[in-house]
Amino acid sequence: MRYYFLICCLLICSMSGMSQAGQISFKSLNSELDEQSPVMSSDGKTMYFTVASHPQNIGGRRDKGDIWQSVLIGNEWSAPIHMGSVLNNREYNAVAGLSADGNELYLLGHYNENGDVKTQGFSVSRKKGTGWSTPQNVSIPYFLNRGSTFSGHVTAAGNVFVYSGEGYTSLGVEDIYVSVKNASGNWSEPKNLGRNINTSFQEMCPWLSEDTHFLYFASNGRQGYGSFDIYYSERLDDTWAKWSAPVNMGAGVNSEGRELYYIPYPDAGVALFTSTQNSDGYGDVKLYRPPKEVLDSLMKKAEEMPPDTVVKLVEIVREKPITAPEKFVKIWGKITDTGTGNPIAAKVNFHSDSNFQITAGPDGVYSINVPSVDEYSIKVESPGFVGSFEKLDIRTFEMRELEMNFKLQPVAVGATVNLKSVLFQQSTANLLDESYDELDMVVDFLKSNPNVEIELAGHTDNRGLQVHNMRLSRERVETVKSYLVEKGIDDKRITGKGYGGIKPIADNDAEVTRRLNRRVEFTIVKN
Repeated sequence: MRYYFLICCLLICSMSGMSQAGQISFKSLNSELDEQSPVMSSDGKTMYFTVASHPQNIGGRRDKGDIWQSVLIGNEWSAPIHMGSVLNNREYNAVAGLSADGNELYLLGHYNENGDVKTQGFSVSRKKGTGWSTPQNVSIPYFLNRGSTFSGHVTAAGNVFVYSGEGYTSLGVEDIYVSVKNASGNWSEPKNLGRNINTSFQEMCPWLSEDTHFLYFASNGRQGYGSFDIYYSERLDDTWAKWSAPVNMGAGVNSEGRELYYIPYPDAGVALFTSTQNSDGYGDVKLYRPPKEVLDSLMKKAEEMPPDTVVKLVEIVREKPITAPEKFVKIWGKITDTGTGNPIAAKVNFHSDSNFQITAGPDGVYSINVPSVDEYSIKVESPGFVGSFEKLDIRTFEMRELEMNFKLQPVAVGATVNLKSVLFQQSTANLLDESYDELDMVVDFLKSNPNVEIELAGHTDNRGLQVHNMRLSRERVETVKSYLVEKGIDDKRITGKGYGGIKPIADNDAEVTRRLNRRVEFTIVKN
């Protein structure tokens, strides 16, 4: 633990105003962009963090996040340095921890030979001269994340992985899971931490203390100060299912903004985290020194805990053998009428590099086996109904079976369809690349139903000035309309209106529900 003391000295020497409890922002690291997932090296001289939408990211401004670093030079932190294409690509990249000796970086996701990352556990990169080696994937049986976000922490000992994702046993959206490595070097099947930790909303950005007795995480499923608050909880036994009631870290950390990625260095008396407070809605990296009584309480509880109990979890989870995973996943479900609930005969198409199609009979039931190494666009179509479109990422060999049910709306005046996969660059009317598959399905629907006329509706959440939200929603409607017209749809069949934030379909108090209000819909106005 001596290196924690070194971190403390280096951090405090590089800043002013930290002699008392409080927080301070790293001005040389932070920008107008979104800084995420800060992790300090064991010698306290390098900070690794993720920056989203940076023009120098591998994928440019559309890139969800690349890994950057800042180096402590004297008493100042350097300007951020991009870590290059070995650790970064066009997908989301983040550091999930470092080994105690600093020679291994733990990275979120699996890296393919073509450089892509799959949200499939974690990888390890080893120090190689002045750089880092190509990441090597770590296999975790039955790992699954259906969610749109992924965060996690690998302990410095390299034997415990806690992460947030939407898995087989999730209670709501993102839940926190744990996987532990046994003495043979095999990792356990992920275990949900249970209802004391997880809610029906989002639990994200977990970080374990190095003795594995305390968990720090962010949640929007509890009454707090803002959209996401930081909490901590104490592990009560060796099953990883019993935890103390989570404690809000209080106003010293949490604000009316969004706090994420809390990483404590208890021996040093400081912590890193990110906050949107005073940062124009994007995350900034901050350092926090908790009050002495908080540190004393945590240290006292840690001293009272029994010795390391990690191995016992492996024994419990691994009581039954895990068979080798298959390379195909069985997807099955039922297609029904939204209004009546009656079954519908329909075609179900799974499209990636190859097409897989199955027809549901009069009972609406379908079943199909598809390779579990692809991301699919799923189209469900039936005459007389508005088609359904979904995205599905099952790029993991551990999945075996998945139920997917679909509800279709009859083609009728008043039917409204939410275009869930039509997405825009933040605060702009520029379409993201993943939007075009669903827009093309709208084109096909309008061509197959030449008498149908639609009204497009653009919506935002309630944040920001209403006049700006109204303008942005109108511009997005015009962008969608222009695309449909370019594809051969008569512009007289399409009207549109921007509603800003005045027609929410979900609560605006929490981000997990607020994001549902940012949408584009179409309503059939003539048939």
